Amino acid sequence: MNVYALLSPLAILLLLLEIVYCVKKKNGYYSFQDTVANLATGIGNQCINLAVLFFVYHFYGWLYNNVAPWKIPATWYSLLILLLLQDFIFYWFHRVGHTINIFWAAHMPHHSSEEMNLSVGLRASFTQRMFQFLFFDWILAVIGYSPEMIYSMAAVHLFLAYWHHTRIIKKMGILEKVFVTPSHHRVHHGVNTQYLDKNFSEFLIIWDKLFGSFEEEKEEVCYGVTHPPRTWDPIYINIQYWKQLWDDAVAADSWWDKIRIWFMPLGWRPKNVGQAFPRVGYTRDNQVKFSSKQFRNTKPYIIAQIAAGLVYMFIAINLTMPLTIAERLIMTVGIFMMTIGWGGILRAKKWAVALELFRLIYMLVTLIAILNAHGMANWIGWQMIAGLLFVGASVLWMGFFFKPHALEGDAIPADPGLKVAM
Repeated sequence: MNVYALLSPLAILLLLLEIVYCVKKKNGYYSFQDTVANLATGIGNQCINLAVLFFVYHFYGWLYNNVAPWKIPATWYSLLILLLLQDFIFYWFHRVGHTINIFWAAHMPHHSSEEMNLSVGLRASFTQRMFQFLFFDWILAVIGYSPEMIYSMAAVHLFLAYWHHTRIIKKMGILEKVFVTPSHHRVHHGVNTQYLDKNFSEFLIIWDKLFGSFEEEKEEVCYGVTHPPRTWDPIYINIQYWKQLWDDAVAADSWWDKIRIWFMPLGWRPKNVGQAFPRVGYTRDNQVKFSSKQFRNTKPYIIAQIAAGLVYMFIAINLTMPLTIAERLIMTVGIFMMTIGWGGILRAKKWAVALELFRLIYMLVTLIAILNAHGMANWIGWQMIAGLLFVGASVLWMGFFFKPHALEGDAIPADPGLKVAM
């Protein structure tokens, strides 16, 4: 069972409720373009989690069966202990993720949004979950927790941290002394000088207070990273820092520098490449948020595509569906084309229209073919008719509105001097 598939609908429901509340209040907490980028990154990450699940069950299964001295039963108290252990381990994993280049590359995408709302909680890195299971959580299998318990608790732990990504809930009184609250996590996402690399805890704030990384929210928080990616493309958002490290490693003269750059502190660079990138904090007064011109009437189109895309994603990641690994991979290709297309539409790229046309046909054909192979649809059934109507309407919408000379929105271009997200 994929626990992420069970928790995802609840996360989406909470997100929709917050969006409705913020629209009603007109508080400006949501930017349409940023929210789409967050959702695109989260949807792609759900597919990556399938690969992580198979890794956990195989590698952790071997540790559990061959190394663990005993098997811990799934009782209420053993699961509570597992939650506390998971929280403690994640604190250090999170802290290392803000300290060492390669781990920051795996974590940075989550921090790259310049907003703070529940959609930011979905802006998960494609590589962070794998890094967590590969380098840290394996100790839980060694001491006797089964792969199923570890993977499920990791999902629950992640969901417990999801609601922290909000500006609606202010201070929470006495709860702030023990538990992580939105106020604590807002600080963690801040690029204000005093907020950089603070409040790593996800469930219990006591770890930050014990290990000297706690900071209280006082000054208004400015969200993002010190060198933001300045794009809506979920792929670039995820590979930006990886690419910077790779480029510097290739340019390094010394083989030692080519290797150690990955494991050095944030911003370190080989001497022959250039100076270390400074991590300089800033406030809301200094921040210029990125935005881009998009095709006319983009919002209704992308909202409809998100709704259809979520259905497609739930089919792909739902392990109760009798799909093969190959079929899930085929659907994952469609999902990534979809999210890349959204990023292009938000920047009014001509290639995005061609990609959208291709991926709409690809997703419809592959979905019907896969469902038909398992007796859940057929080529002349209502699913095919509904799909054709949706694809046809989408193509007509693009034909009418997605014109290079008819754009909407404000364009704040990327700063060519911003090379690396830290």
